Amino acid sequence: MKLHEFDYKYPEELVAKHPLNDRDASKMMVVNRASHEITHSFVKELPSFLKKGDVLVINNSRVFPARLIGKKESGGAIEILLLNRQDEKTWKCITNRTAKLKIGSKMIFAEGLECKILSREGETIDVEFNRPELIESVGLPPLPPYIRSARGKGNDVAKEDVQRYQTVYARETGSAAAPTAGLHFTDKLLENIKACGVEIAPVTLHVGLDTFSPVREENIEEHKMHGEEYFIPEESAKMIVAAKKEGRRVIAVGTTSARVLESFAQDVGTQSPHHSSTNIFIYPGYKFKIVDAMLTNFHQPMSTLIMMVSAFAGREFIMKAYAEAIAKKYRLFSYGDCMLIF
Repeated sequence: MKLHEFDYKYPEELVAKHPLNDRDASKMMVVNRASHEITHSFVKELPSFLKKGDVLVINNSRVFPARLIGKKESGGAIEILLLNRQDEKTWKCITNRTAKLKIGSKMIFAEGLECKILSREGETIDVEFNRPELIESVGLPPLPPYIRSARGKGNDVAKEDVQRYQTVYARETGSAAAPTAGLHFTDKLLENIKACGVEIAPVTLHVGLDTFSPVREENIEEHKMHGEEYFIPEESAKMIVAAKKEGRRVIAVGTTSARVLESFAQDVGTQSPHHSSTNIFIYPGYKFKIVDAMLTNFHQPMSTLIMMVSAFAGREFIMKAYAEAIAKKYRLFSYGDCMLIF
């Protein structure tokens, strides 16, 4: 398939630069894959679309302050985004000046934190920190550029982002971006969902380059995924396996949870804890093996994420749904509204 088939136009004013006051106040488009019917609701009404026996799979990865702003040894400004830890001191990251950085040179940040560039591979570099324990205090929330642009320059970060660019159920530290569908949930909403007889199965996928790296090849099949670490605890594995055996629905909260589930599909016969890395790339033509429904935000044009939801519901139908969302002024992207696809 061609990259341009996943492009669409949207008014800039629909990009959500700030979260709503209440997490579950977001609009929720309800998309029926079988009937091609589109209706409109709100996240707080999600329990009414669920039924006893459903398994709701959530990604409990915690966003860490992965964005570091500093300067090169030469004095020029530099910004890096940490992706994943290689060992105690070494991280893989991307920067705004990767091609111009020299192996062996240093980058200097606040509070005496420094790193040395060890190697470069494509758009990523490996760096070694002198005092990695300072990353948590020096780093900033890894907000997307379209949100940062509304916050000012440099180190300016709104207080709301520290709390709101994190799910209420975040537990396992490791993501360089939030699993955004989960941002809509509150503790009360989760309680209401459980009261419906729905099982909640936490999994962990640490969001990295695969989730937000742009597709540059016009033939999308040529796009290469880098790999993201994931983990399914034993209790969650048992819930998922039992639901599939008994014909009950497995509902993914977000594309990251969907990636975990479809990566787990090849080992769905096991109920033991499952820890692995996935480079699965889901685009139209893919046949879903575990996911029966999905709650997901509205994604950027030509991203791997819109390709995944197009694989789930059909490209033409998804593009129609996006056009309706824009016409009805849904809020887009990370802090925006969402759709429930079943």
